[in-house]
Amino acid sequence: MPTVAFHTLGCKVNQYDSQAMLEAFLQKGYTSVPFDSEADVYVINTCTVTGTGDRKSLQAVRRALRQNPSADVVIAGCLAQRDGEKLLETGARLVIGTSRRGQVTELLEEAVRENKRMAAVEKDILRVPFEPLAISDFSERTRAALKIQEGCDRYCTYCIIPYVRGGIRSRPVADIRAEALRFARKGFREVVLTGIHLTSYGRDLEEGTLADAVEACGVEGIARIRLGSLEPVVVTEEFVRRLRAVPQLCPQFHLALQSGSDSVLARMRRRYTAAAFEEAAALLRRSFPGCALTTDVICGFPGETEAEFEETLSLCRRTAFSRMHVFPYSRREGTPAARMPGQVPKAVREERTRALISLGHDLALAYHRSMVGTEKELLCEETNPGCAAGYTREYVPCTVSCEGEAPLGGLLRVRVTGADPDGVTAVPADKEAFSK
Repeated sequence: MPTVAFHTLGCKVNQYDSQAMLEAFLQKGYTSVPFDSEADVYVINTCTVTGTGDRKSLQAVRRALRQNPSADVVIAGCLAQRDGEKLLETGARLVIGTSRRGQVTELLEEAVRENKRMAAVEKDILRVPFEPLAISDFSERTRAALKIQEGCDRYCTYCIIPYVRGGIRSRPVADIRAEALRFARKGFREVVLTGIHLTSYGRDLEEGTLADAVEACGVEGIARIRLGSLEPVVVTEEFVRRLRAVPQLCPQFHLALQSGSDSVLARMRRRYTAAAFEEAAALLRRSFPGCALTTDVICGFPGETEAEFEETLSLCRRTAFSRMHVFPYSRREGTPAARMPGQVPKAVREERTRALISLGHDLALAYHRSMVGTEKELLCEETNPGCAAGYTREYVPCTVSCEGEAPLGGLLRVRVTGADPDGVTAVPADKEAFSK
């Protein structure tokens, strides 16, 4: 029986796409094996958001060929879309980019049958329709990513993604509900709505908004619905009102900041101001008291002055994020920012990144400490005798001491007893804490 091994880099959208491709291989009679073992086929689903993503993607290709020089290697994802036929020089059998994932097994069979190396990358990715991938399982046994949207047309000046993922394509609401039902039947308790630019969901549909997509996931068996990355423009009174009516919605919102300086946001071509961002954060906090706000921040964007960086620090302090993902600016050839004057030296970018990461640790600790003494719901994702671990509805890692072995996927009412920057500790709130 042939074997296949997957290695996925980057975002939850890539994780979803990898699962769809894996299921295609399984239907063809393949057995899935770990990536660090010898396999007949290796699939590397790549990322090109940063130079680090490029490097790790190519390292994974080389690693696969070292493990089995006679294996067939498939390169998919954003780096594959960007570099296309050039990646055949790595020794890969097939390069497919960010489309035709549903045809991966047929394309590989064609390449093997004709004894050739093949780049099946869609060249006009901007005109590709939404690829109707669907999955029935997920490697995480309690939480599943549900892809509802593909592509982006924002063209932020630092970002390569619109060039490799194409324009806005949204999944019909009926399809979203059908997949949520499949996940519920499989026993998943939580779904995470994902997309390349989730805020744009539905703009290309005659009917369907992001709120509609959230409501479609509120099916029996799904205990939690979590949203991926949002932008302030989507956070309106009407949007928030509809979210509040969905009891499964988790009170954790990822608002992508990138910079707290209006001048930097303008150079980035982000379509909001610092004030608009803070208004959106305040609206979410009024509507969901105690909710967790998480964010992304880029340090050292071209031309960023010390004063502009201080504006970002100040906004982050005021917003009091529960978690911050901080990145030094990564120059991507082909983007407007790569040609901008005032490229910030690497040492300065790294120094500013360290400062924001330090602030992020302080803010996380403060948020986690605010939970001490409160009762929360834990979704049990790891279980051992006397101990269970998972995430609260606010997406805070939680470890709980308990008698016996907690059921995987159980929902446990816990009382938070301790906190550190990485999460919280807790004890069961009552003896009947679990619900299956």
